[in-house]
Parts: sequence; structure tokens; C-alpha cells
Amino acid sequence: MKKSIIVIVFLLGIFAQAQNKKWTLKECVQYALENNISVKQSELDLELAEVEKLTAKGNFIPSLSAGAGVSENTGLSFNPVTNNAQTTTFLSASGSINVGYTLFDGLRNIRQLQRADISKLSSQYRLDKMKDDISLFVANGYLTVILNKANLEVLRSQNEVTKEQIERTQELVDAGSLPRGDLLEIKATDASEQQQIINAENNVQISLISLAQLLLIKDYENFDIEDEGYNIVDDGVSNRDVSDIIDAAKANRSEIKIAEQNVELAEMDLKIAKGVNWPTLSAFFGYNTRYADTPSFTQQIDPDNPTVTEQIGTVQGTGQAVIGTFPNTFPVEVAADPFIDQLYQNDGIGYGLQLNIPILNGFNTRGNVQRNKVSLERAKFELEQAELDLESTVYQAYVDAKGALKSYEAAQVALESQELAYDYAKERYDVGLTNAFDFSQSKLRFDNARIELNRSKYDYIFKLKVLELYFGIPATELKF
Repeated sequence: MKKSIIVIVFLLGIFAQAQNKKWTLKECVQYALENNISVKQSELDLELAEVEKLTAKGNFIPSLSAGAGVSENTGLSFNPVTNNAQTTTFLSASGSINVGYTLFDGLRNIRQLQRADISKLSSQYRLDKMKDDISLFVANGYLTVILNKANLEVLRSQNEVTKEQIERTQELVDAGSLPRGDLLEIKATDASEQQQIINAENNVQISLISLAQLLLIKDYENFDIEDEGYNIVDDGVSNRDVSDIIDAAKANRSEIKIAEQNVELAEMDLKIAKGVNWPTLSAFFGYNTRYADTPSFTQQIDPDNPTVTEQIGTVQGTGQAVIGTFPNTFPVEVAADPFIDQLYQNDGIGYGLQLNIPILNGFNTRGNVQRNKVSLERAKFELEQAELDLESTVYQAYVDAKGALKSYEAAQVALESQELAYDYAKERYDVGLTNAFDFSQSKLRFDNARIELNRSKYDYIFKLKVLELYFGIPATELKF
């Protein structure tokens, strides 16, 4: 009984710990990379590329096929062993093995294997890009939750101040030091703040649900994140010249590598298409054998009368008969040879070379070559466009990061000013030198300044990490 109670308490402890688990950003990113559907689809594309490579390797292996057949014939048919027409019922069987090997096909097999290697590498780059994109989506969703939580904390802490002011104002109104209108103004502020808190709580819940959906976590109610310890960590990328970041992005980003692989694929497709114009030389070898269970007939000499004399003609002119002596034979039925013996007796082989020279096929080959030339030029243009797009995107990310930093610094200065103004307004309100409305407005500006600082802080963190990602820092190694 005691052991059962201990086990139950232990399991309840584990369950409670699981319910209270708070996910870190690193855990969220890792979980998304392992479970996200888009990532899994990209991994399947990589597996298909591996299958394509295996198929290309198989082109260098000889083709091998075997066949066998059994049939029973009734009536007039040809015996497959004797090749004689027979009216009977017999069982026959046949078997064959054929081997073929392509000796030369215009280097198409070699280029198909090279193309499969390029295709696999391209699929790997697509998988890497998908992981980077998912990591950024998760980081953005995570920082959004942190921002909403920070804003909620601001509203709650300031509402505590408002409640304290209500109590103090109530005392002053009861003492006749302040008009009742000031108390009503403070209570109106409290009601407005309560509404803002409810909206902020909804924003936190909605952002948590959005993040959980991105991670494919269905337990929305118990999902939560670790919302502390995320500050601005700059490894110096923001201080680099934008040209250095653009060069690093061109050297490291998957977008460019994918476009480069597409050019190589188009070049290889063109070579494969041109290879169709070359002659194809192949070798073949075949072995076959057969069996039939029908008896055969042989001629046997009569031991009692071994010869027979017959006239075979006359001499022209004299009319003298020409006599011939022949063996006196009669037909004897012989049973079919054993199965194994017939396989050896009736086997045969065939081998040789086959040369196929393409001459004219309705311009299909020529048209295919032209199409692949166009595809190659298109791939080159796409590579050039990808480089231009990446350069523009990196430059925009660089400007956004710089602008976000300035906005964050400005928000810090604004918060300091609003905090001083708030403290001054509070002091004046406490001694009755200002009314509740002016104090509420000062407090509202201070709250907004704190919220704006939170927004600008996490906006800068995200844009800084985007810039670091373009610089070549892996998504899993970004520091927060």
C-alpha cells in the first residue's frame, strides 16, 4: 500500500512538473526543426533525391531477367523439342536468362549520376533554408509572446499604483482636502487600465496559441515559455560594413546556393539532351532451354527379317529391273528423356552487340536540346536575380537593424524623461498642486513610454538576429 502511494505521488509530481514546464527559445527552435511539417516535407525531398541518385547508379549495372513457362497442349500442335506436328496431349516447359549491358550511350549514364549528386545537394540547401526560415518564425513568435508579457507586466504594475492612488485620494476626499471629481477621475483611470490589462492578457494568450500552433503543440492551455533572460546580445555584426554582410550572405545563404545548383542542373540537362545524338552500343547474352514429356518414335531393325529387297527402278532401253536391298525396320515408341537430361540436351545461348545510330526522329532531340538551352539561360537569370534580391534584402535588414537600434535608444531617452515627469506629477498630486486628470495623463504617457521601450527592444533583438543570420551565423547558434 505504501509503495502504491509513493508511486502515485511520484507520478503526480512528474505530471505537475510537465504542466509547469516553460519552454526556452532554444527548445522551441529545436522542437520546431524536429516536428514542423514543412521541414519534414523538405526532408522527404532529400530522401527522394537520394533515391534518384540510387537509380542513376543502377544505370551502370547490367540488366538481368529470367523467365519460365509451363503449358499443356491438346490436339495438333508442334512439339517444342522435336519441332514436329503431333496430335496428342503433352506437357512442355521452357526457361531463359537474358543479360544486357550498355557499353556507350553518349555519356548519359555518367551525367545522370552527376545530375543526381547536384539534385541531392540542392535538396539539402532547400532543407537548410527551410530550417532557417522556421527558426526565424519561431524566434519572432517567441519574442512576440515576451513583448506581450512585458507589456502586461507594465500595465499590472502601473495599475497597482493607480489602486494606491485611489485609496489615498479617497482619504483626502473624505477629509475634504480634494474634490470628489479627482476620485472619480482616478477610478475612471483604473477602469481603463483594467480594460487594457484584459486586452493584454488576451494578446499574451493569442500569441502563445500562435507559437504553439507553429510548434504543432496542441496542449494550448498548459503551454508557456521562459520569459526572462532575453536581452540584446550583439556579437559585433551590426558594426560591420553592409558590404561585408552582403558578401557573407552571398557566400553562405541557401538562396544563392540553390540558384547556383539550378544552373548546374540546367547545364547537366543540356549535356544529357545532347547525348541523345550519339550512337548507343550495347551488349547482350541469352541462355534458354526447354522440356517436353511427349514420347518419340525410332526405327528398329526386325531381327527375324533384317533386310528387304525391293525394285527401285528399271534400266532405260533394256527394261531390266533395278533391285535394292534395304534395312527392314519398324517404328518403336520411346519414352521422353528425363527432365534434367532434356534441360542439358535442349539448351542454347545467344550473344552479341547492338549498335543504334540516331538519324532522324522528327526533330524531337533537337527541340529538346533547344528547350534545355532556354532553361539554362533562365536559370542563369534566376541566379542573377537571386543575388540582386539577396543584396536588396540584406541591405534592408541592415537599415532596419540600424533604425531599430536608434528607435530603442530614443525610447530609452523618452522613458527617462517620462519617468521624471511622472515622478514630478505624482509629487505635485500628492500635495494637492495638480488635479487627478493631469496626473492621469502624465501616468498614461509614462505607461506608453514603457510599452514603447519594450516594443523597440524586442523589435531590435529580432532584426539584429535576422542580420546575424544573413551574415552566416546558424539559426541554432543565435544568442539572445
